[in-house]
Amino acid sequence: MTEIKNEQTKDLTPSRGLIGRAKAVDRIWTVVFYLVALFFLLLLFAFAGYVIIKGFAGATPEMFRFDRNGIGNYFFNTIYLVFLSLLISVPIGVMGGIYMAEYAKDNAFTKFLRIAIETLSSLPSIVVGLFGYLIFLVATHSQPSLLAGSICVAILSLPLMTTTTEDALRSLPPSYKLGSLGMGATLRQTIQSVLIPACVPRIITGVILAAGRGFGEAAALLYTSGSDTNIKWNPHAWINPSLNPFNPLRRGGTLSLKIWSSFTASVGAEDVANLSAAILMILVLSFSLLAHYLEGRIRKKMGDTK
Repeated sequence: MTEIKNEQTKDLTPSRGLIGRAKAVDRIWTVVFYLVALFFLLLLFAFAGYVIIKGFAGATPEMFRFDRNGIGNYFFNTIYLVFLSLLISVPIGVMGGIYMAEYAKDNAFTKFLRIAIETLSSLPSIVVGLFGYLIFLVATHSQPSLLAGSICVAILSLPLMTTTTEDALRSLPPSYKLGSLGMGATLRQTIQSVLIPACVPRIITGVILAAGRGFGEAAALLYTSGSDTNIKWNPHAWINPSLNPFNPLRRGGTLSLKIWSSFTASVGAEDVANLSAAILMILVLSFSLLAHYLEGRIRKKMGDTK
């Protein structure tokens, strides 16, 4: 009986050769995944470095001015438009994600709503821009404005914010919600005081992606915000609403539109387009780094070391 048991034990124990081959395969795949990660990192550095170096190589001091000939006003318009779009898309998207995760029933309406969100996320930006042009400009007999452009960018960002918030809420351990409800808190109080604070890092990731969509958007803004800009930084000139930089109802071209207009307007404007692309690249990278830094600080305060 002892010999039989020993033979059965030997049969169930994998041989050293199999273990060695499995470890070798595991090491090979580990190296492959590291190489893939290194490839993406090098690709980012190569692309960003090329754009930035080429942009500043032909730059002149006049290009940085805040006037018609410089890109300073376009830089401000880009930040201002993204800020306005986030003011619209973040609250609505977060509330939509809360509804889909905590309140929505498993019925036909919820399925239709989910299909609508997925369809909206796959719409080409030029279609949303044409919609904004017909609704916000033609129907209201208005001129292109930063507000109309920011609404279009917010529409494009809404599905992203909604799905990010929903996924963040669904990924939380059930004990968060059950523990709060068990202590007598209502569902609204649980969402407001427990679930949403725990989801803040994931929501910040959604905000980064939504802002990146706004920074690089051009097709939708071409119809709605206009490709030119004429603002004055002298407060005495702000009596004219079209010259007030903080008036959301004025026309306002962004850096992405400046790149497009510079390449199509004249032959000698490539340097302006290259500089606009470099500034836009630095802006996107800076915003992403700042948002990730804030996300890390929030995680640290919450005691999450991931």
